[in-house]
Amino acid sequence: MTTETPAFAPVRWGVLGASKIGREKVIPAMRASPLCDVVAIASRDAARARAEADALGIARAYGSYEALIADDDVEAIYIPLPNHLHVPYTLAAVRAGKHVLCEKPIACTAEEAQALRGLPPGPVVAEAYMIRHHPQWQRARALIAEGAIGAPTHVHVSFSFFNRDPANIRNRLEYGGGALLDIGGYAIMSARLLLGADPVRALAVIDRDPDTGVDREVGGLVDLGAGRRLTFAVGTQRAPGQWVRVEGSEGDLVLDAFPFNARADVGNRIGVVRAGDERIEEIAPADQYRLQAEAFCRAVRGEPAARDALTGVDGALPTLRTVDALFRSERTGAFETVG
Repeated sequence: MTTETPAFAPVRWGVLGASKIGREKVIPAMRASPLCDVVAIASRDAARARAEADALGIARAYGSYEALIADDDVEAIYIPLPNHLHVPYTLAAVRAGKHVLCEKPIACTAEEAQALRGLPPGPVVAEAYMIRHHPQWQRARALIAEGAIGAPTHVHVSFSFFNRDPANIRNRLEYGGGALLDIGGYAIMSARLLLGADPVRALAVIDRDPDTGVDREVGGLVDLGAGRRLTFAVGTQRAPGQWVRVEGSEGDLVLDAFPFNARADVGNRIGVVRAGDERIEEIAPADQYRLQAEAFCRAVRGEPAARDALTGVDGALPTLRTVDALFRSERTGAFETVG
């Protein structure tokens, strides 16, 4: 994969926390890009911070998140902390003058996210939906816009993995765990991107783990207006799998090869079936985490188009409002208005 190198100094990054996605995906992707310079990492355990810094080739390690935020050499902060810490540390970082790329969801509820709407206008703040930067998703959106399947009407999504570890943050209610917040947002974002609309009402069937209380299986029907809809199933205690299918008035489109967790070293495919004929488009390998970081860096350096490509706070709110509506539907057993 090649990316154009603009004529600006690399953005100096700090990372809050030693999460798996940071260690295995995002930090290596940043370090591979000439637009990023990862200069610091923090953990609440100083020894762990130092160990992770050494393993990842990062110069500075801090034993608290606050110490890293106070580092004047750090321009941008990547936040892969547990969900319930996203808003507090996004606020702290921006108030310290830092740009912030925060893992999804940027907040646990739309109400919580409202605290981010009054931030100073200078810093770039974005939610890390890396899929929107992958060429497979960009090509799928272009094909749909070109009328490859006629008028798109229905998006189907399935996304699952198996994790019953009660100590894992994904299985802790107090940390914002559960299937809907962890991976349900991908289904909602899929429909928003591919149908070009935001949800207006939502219905959910939710099964909760009897021991941890988290939502371990969620089935949803989401109305995006004008005859457009999303059906999805996300689960955290079933066999791993993921797929996305879009149905239209004249054909179907399928995203192939792990549409959400696309590997950086393996190409992807888009299948389009129309009038009984199927065509396959091959998409070259791409590191969506690197592309996301580079778009963020360009936004930090003042490129308006790059900033528009990110999911900012206002862009995150329709997904969070839909999650809220789905949880309300669990209680009422009825469609709930999004908003």
